[in-house]
Amino acid sequence: MAALTAVTAVTAPQHAAAQTANAAGASYDLLVGTYTTNGKSVGIYVYRFDPQTGGTTLLSSAPTVNPSYLAVGSGNRTVYAVNELPGDNGPANERGGVSAFSFDPASGHLALLNRVSSQGNDPCYLSLSPDGKYLFVANYSVAANPGGSFAVLPVGDGGSLSAAVLSVHHEGSGPVKGRQDDAHVHSTVFAPDGRYLFAQDLGIDKLYGYRYTSDGTRGLLSPTPTRYVNMPAGSGPRHLVFDAKGQRAYLTSELSATVTVLQYANGELTPLQTIRLAAPGFTGKQGAGAIHLSPDGRFVYATNRGDANEIVIFSVDRHDGKLRLVGRQSTLGRTPREFAIDPSGRWLIVGNQDSDTAYVFSRHPDAGLLGPNPVRLDIGAPVDFKFVPAS
Repeated sequence: MAALTAVTAVTAPQHAAAQTANAAGASYDLLVGTYTTNGKSVGIYVYRFDPQTGGTTLLSSAPTVNPSYLAVGSGNRTVYAVNELPGDNGPANERGGVSAFSFDPASGHLALLNRVSSQGNDPCYLSLSPDGKYLFVANYSVAANPGGSFAVLPVGDGGSLSAAVLSVHHEGSGPVKGRQDDAHVHSTVFAPDGRYLFAQDLGIDKLYGYRYTSDGTRGLLSPTPTRYVNMPAGSGPRHLVFDAKGQRAYLTSELSATVTVLQYANGELTPLQTIRLAAPGFTGKQGAGAIHLSPDGRFVYATNRGDANEIVIFSVDRHDGKLRLVGRQSTLGRTPREFAIDPSGRWLIVGNQDSDTAYVFSRHPDAGLLGPNPVRLDIGAPVDFKFVPAS
């Protein structure tokens, strides 16, 4: 069951959505979010990315605590970062935050605008509403019960954030002790139609659906008629991504280390296929992480952590959207939490959180496979990656 709690009433003007550049010869800024509490990094790093070679040149860094997930908005002129607190060693009553930065793509410079509370603990995901009015933040946990939540933060004219106007709490638990003792919201994702939001709850094995009404006539968010999709007990749904046509969605479930294909229509998700990430006979620890589609929508990529530490590659059937395994690629390090494919589709960068490296792999657009001899980037606890046009 989910409880919707209004915090205050506020309006915010619409801003332009982030643009995407697809020209193979264009240059990009590469933004990297990290964990800072281990002392190996300072916050967000900005690199100039060379789409001809896959090489990177450091432009700047912006100090901020545990920016483990990033979002780009305001016509690429604003960057948002979670401040994932309290983290593993902080006090349970320490709330996390979300920081807003102005961003100059030409110079790669970030400047802090403001920081607001995420209204929960351990914020781990950000998504902008399609109209640009609100930033949604997923809180993995909230001390004390109820468990995980997500909050809705208004976006101002210059990209700064206001205090949350809505906080949505989930309640329940799952069968995996220590990981599913409470609700744990791990992502908040809008469908391409812009009318529905889905919140993936790892702790209670549910995908919650909400209708989004930006004019407030239905209270900003209201549950869909079916309210949620039940996933297999103990599977731990984590991240969801839609195809460009808005007909299919692809889900990683962390605890079962699987990818699920779902049919989408009018605010409803229906599971079609589930595939295990690990190779047959694999007996080590696993943990499904990030999932992304190639820019042309022909391939799905997902990370598997634990002892696997690999990217698993699937082709997408153009008729029904189902997946077929086509390859695996070691990430050459430990704990690949996130990755990104550049807008040209020629490169894939993945971060190894626990070995302080990232690798830029060449990518074959037709076969979907990743090439040998990747470019290595040494950086402390890299977690998230975003490509932004450099001008």
